[in-house]
Amino acid sequence: MHSTHHSMKLLTSLILTAFLSACTVGPNFVAPQSPSTKNFTREGDQLNTDSQHIVMDKQIESNWWSVFQSQQLNDVMQQALAGNHNLASMQATLSEAQAQVDAASGALDPQVSLGASAGRQKYGKSLFGPSDFHISPFTYYSVGPQVSYLLDFAGGKRRGIEQQKALAQYQMYETDAAKLSLTGNVVSQVMGITSAKAQISVIEQIIADDQKNIALIQTAKSIGSATQPDVLSAQSQLAVDQALLPPLQQQLSAATHALAVLVGQAPADWHEPNFTFTEFHLPAELPLSLPSELVRNRPDIMAAESQLHAASAAIGVATANLYPSLTLNANMTQQALTPAKLFDISSNAWALAGGLSAPLFNGGTLQAQKHAAEDAYQGALANYQQVVLQSFGQVADVLKALEHDDQQIKAQQHALDTAQSTLKLVQTSYQLGNIGVPQVLDAQRQYHKAALSIVKTKVQQYQDTALLYLALGGGALSKNS
Repeated sequence: MHSTHHSMKLLTSLILTAFLSACTVGPNFVAPQSPSTKNFTREGDQLNTDSQHIVMDKQIESNWWSVFQSQQLNDVMQQALAGNHNLASMQATLSEAQAQVDAASGALDPQVSLGASAGRQKYGKSLFGPSDFHISPFTYYSVGPQVSYLLDFAGGKRRGIEQQKALAQYQMYETDAAKLSLTGNVVSQVMGITSAKAQISVIEQIIADDQKNIALIQTAKSIGSATQPDVLSAQSQLAVDQALLPPLQQQLSAATHALAVLVGQAPADWHEPNFTFTEFHLPAELPLSLPSELVRNRPDIMAAESQLHAASAAIGVATANLYPSLTLNANMTQQALTPAKLFDISSNAWALAGGLSAPLFNGGTLQAQKHAAEDAYQGALANYQQVVLQSFGQVADVLKALEHDDQQIKAQQHALDTAQSTLKLVQTSYQLGNIGVPQVLDAQRQYHKAALSIVKTKVQQYQDTALLYLALGGGALSKNS
């Protein structure tokens, strides 16, 4: 009994000594400083247009696409968020990463197991030297708990848990980025559908006008005021305009099929809403944050920071491997020669041991691993800085695109108004017999070209508005981040 008490006292002393001397080696992670730049563009970040203006530090809601005020878009987006398989895969990977954190954290606790064994054994005669003493074959039984505890006095296990937590955060932000990318792709495909439909509508009007022109010229030819080349020219123009339809119809089909895949359904099984361009509304107020705040709002930047944190913790793990490790093992068993004697007080047996292991020579492997971890950290830091710069470039590009969209729409609206007025004058002159068919066709061509251009630019303005929300992070960061 005294021996047991002495051993337990020794074990307690070892544990207390180890805890008092415990430390966590390696660098403590510090997030990179926010960038000092104040603007995204050299000219400043104001958007001076008639239709839109910037509101600094405006909160972006997680359902950022609702700014377009389309219920059909809202419904399709909810289908995509619930049914997209890529997003479901990312969410499962996130759950896996979080479970890995729990698994790593468990290594800090004592590991307890229950062991039991039974066997039959015979000792050889030579074991007892030159004597006639021998032990007959016997059967033995043993049962009892075993405890193992690794004293993490260098902090290697704690750094490993820190690394796992950083990797789980990385996966969380990657899931946020996948969600943001999904919502952006849905809006892009919906805008592609509305753009194709709007252009098809214009082309169909052009074709209808071409057919009217042919009928008009054929009538003029019958009374001698037009020639056969005039008829052929009008028919040729009709064929050219009809050739514009198939590419737009293919664009519409491709966007529709892509949208079906995004919502998690086969194109043959999904019936998309009847989107029209007129159901969308352009938001007048656009959000914008300072560059120093953007780094906290974009999931790809936060993911890069989490990778940097994991690389920092990896240095601590590699550094801890250079230090000695101490493992304590203990067991208390019941040992007997017959099952009936098990759990008898006379069958009590116990063991207590401490194992110390320290690296002495390994050919420089551990130092090389530490240097490799430090190099990996520098690589992760450079990657983080590049992601930040790219995000600034994206915001700058979109701000300029919105400014140029507004300028282009104004110019094209003026061109459309001018072309429409010119067409009316030319048609009147033709009816009076002052000009011929070529002038009429040319005026119509200019008008239709202006009508197509303004449709494309208006759709692009909506696309660029969506891109601004995406470039600012789209309110996609997880609430527990």
